[in-house]
Amino acid sequence: EVQLVESGGGLVQPGGSLRLSCVASGFTFSDYWMYWVRQAPGKKLEWVSRINTEGDHTVYRYSLKDRFTISRDNDKNTVYLQMNSLNAEDTAVYFCVKPTTNYGDWESGTKGQGTQVTVSS
Repeated sequence: EVQLVESGGGLVQPGGSLRLSCVASGFTFSDYWMYWVRQAPGKKLEWVSRINTEGDHTVYRYSLKDRFTISRDNDKNTVYLQMNSLNAEDTAVYFCVKPTTNYGDWESGTKGQGTQVTVSS
């Protein structure tokens, strides 16, 4: 059974940083691209970032590419999202996503339970 467990969210002041983690199990983690997506209150899920299997190619939502960094440790079956210079618009539940196929999209993938990020003073 695929399991994705996110952690690292919390309350942070504007301008602060957080590092999210997602520990995966139930599949061969190193064989899959991985994604981070988020859902702000009252809004649809939106794609944040993607990382390839080796961790040497990353893609970001354009508006986030200078502040967020995705990475992975295949030995630990973990994908990370480092978030810097956070602002109120980053407030959302953040999910990691395993695509249905190795290099598939995120929309039809499996999400974890999510971790809440709240940016507020």
